Amino acid sequence: MLHQPINKQYACGLVSVSSDDLSDEAFWAEIAHAREGSEIGFAIFYYSSSSFLPEDICESIERRCPGLEYAACSAAGEITPEGLSESSVLAILFPKPAFTVHPVSIGDLAEHGVDVVGNLARDARLEFLKRIGDDNERNCFAICLLDGLSYAEEAMTASIHWGLEGIPLLGGSASDSFHFNQTNVILNGQFQTNGAVLLLVHTELRFQVFKTDNFVPTEHKLIVTKSDPEKRIVYELNAAPAAREYSQTIGLDPENLSPLSFASFPLVIRVGGEHYCRSIQKVNEDGSLSFFCAVDDGIVLTVSKPIGMVRSTKAAFDALRSEFGEFDAVLGFDCTLRMVDAQNRQVKHRIAEIYRENNVVGFNTFGEQYNSMHLNQTFTGIAFARQSGA
Repeated sequence: MLHQPINKQYACGLVSVSSDDLSDEAFWAEIAHAREGSEIGFAIFYYSSSSFLPEDICESIERRCPGLEYAACSAAGEITPEGLSESSVLAILFPKPAFTVHPVSIGDLAEHGVDVVGNLARDARLEFLKRIGDDNERNCFAICLLDGLSYAEEAMTASIHWGLEGIPLLGGSASDSFHFNQTNVILNGQFQTNGAVLLLVHTELRFQVFKTDNFVPTEHKLIVTKSDPEKRIVYELNAAPAAREYSQTIGLDPENLSPLSFASFPLVIRVGGEHYCRSIQKVNEDGSLSFFCAVDDGIVLTVSKPIGMVRSTKAAFDALRSEFGEFDAVLGFDCTLRMVDAQNRQVKHRIAEIYRENNVVGFNTFGEQYNSMHLNQTFTGIAFARQSGA
């Protein structure tokens, strides 16, 4: 728990402010002070879905920060400057001298279709390049915040990536602490039900997009033999009831399956020589399994097992530092199942230390976006160098 707002200003220009109390005058005073100190052009707010109502978030921002453009996203946990929280609101402020942000609202994919979404992203890219100049495209990246219960993240991510024509894309799906009732993505007070907020960002800072996970495939294969792809439900694996087959494969009783089981034995698919996680969300009463990612008949899922999360996470940041050089701050999108696994293995405090040491701020997601892929049980991030002279 935070007992007072935490304010941190990074040499790259980003400012983060966090608190566990939305009515805390000091929290809003810190944001106001940051706006006075440098011209803040945009903000992202991540907030605990179990502690705050989205309507209160919007009302507070509009009353306390008049004129501030913002996106907001419900979270299953927040990565604050002081570490990991599950009951806070986190503001990340983008100063105009260092960042130009162009927000785009993308509506319900089921209503609009993949072509319309792709064209929206393409048109947004062209409009943004007119604003900043075509020669600056190499200095652009995009952040996507998606409704985590839309069942459309794969198609949405792929469509947006197609429309961006090479601009790096990363982001996360809004989450709600495993209640699976409602997740929220907001742009300037407007809720994006079954949709997304796309942020096109230009910066003269050096940056690098990266990802890491902590699982390796085993020899155990499970073939999806009966499913409902639209609802992401698998009824049969290897022509047997899905929950029973999965539990027998990992050596557990079906009645004992839980988020801990799914985090400890994630399922992965192989695409282009790499393995990507397809995490289980929950067991249904009929013995079927609901997934966080798209599934379909004929897909071969491989049972995987975790490797040391502390070791793999530290190695990812060490590799980033070796390849990129010293970085100043990281915007991170971390799967909530990674935190379940970290808690179960009693290493969550070590992961928090690594994030603090590497200046990571962000949130725990129901899924991560990385270019054209929607992922699970992965950390994706973007690292920024310091401003020259800072």
